Amino acid sequence: MIKFDFKNRTAVVTGGARGIGRGVADRLLASGARVVIWDLLSPEPSQGLFASAPGDFAYVKVDVTSESAVAAAAEQALEVTSSVDILINAAGVTGPTKPMEEFTLQEWKRIIDINLDSIFLSSRAVIPAMKARNYGRIVSIASVAGKQGNPYMAAYSASKGAVLSLTKALALELAGTGVLVNCITPGLVQTDLLKEMSEEAIALSASKIPLNRLGKIEEVAAQILWIASEECSFVTGAAFDASGGRSSY
Repeated sequence: MIKFDFKNRTAVVTGGARGIGRGVADRLLASGARVVIWDLLSPEPSQGLFASAPGDFAYVKVDVTSESAVAAAAEQALEVTSSVDILINAAGVTGPTKPMEEFTLQEWKRIIDINLDSIFLSSRAVIPAMKARNYGRIVSIASVAGKQGNPYMAAYSASKGAVLSLTKALALELAGTGVLVNCITPGLVQTDLLKEMSEEAIALSASKIPLNRLGKIEEVAAQILWIASEECSFVTGAAFDASGGRSSY
């Protein structure tokens, strides 16, 4: 396993209570980072930011679709740590699998809120502090569905396609500030999000993977760790593929 040095770095991971977000949080923690998880799920209660260990780990219950909640969480993190060096936007849902004409507006908006608006809110909240320190890494989890589209997953595909465009636009805005903005486009990965998909949708997506298997959380987390590291210093606005060969561009 490649060792990265994140000592004296503070990372915020949205949606870090489970799935890819949790995998990234665990790797960052093992690599020396202070890690703050923003999530509505808090399976491991924290007494406060970094109260249980001198500077390593905390859960904060945050609705990342709420402007006020995200702003308050960012202010809290900055008060305690003085910096947020890394933001991993991992909060996401797949939503229902069905024809678009059967989607309700409420279902559509929920997916867009969690998959896209949360990235806007979280990124906006930490960018000023990153710019002030001339350093930052923002990594968002998009999807191969954002490149190619998945049938019967119109809202999910649209939201992830928007993440790709947001990444590119924000990267250009922040070029020269020391803040690099990239995303990763996983294919089908073994996470709890599969429970939201129908068996037919899973089988269809799996059939398109040339490596003939689903991805693993630790594989995607390892790739994200490099993107979030100091060693990734000349790449911004990129979409890194993690689809097992389904998408080679």
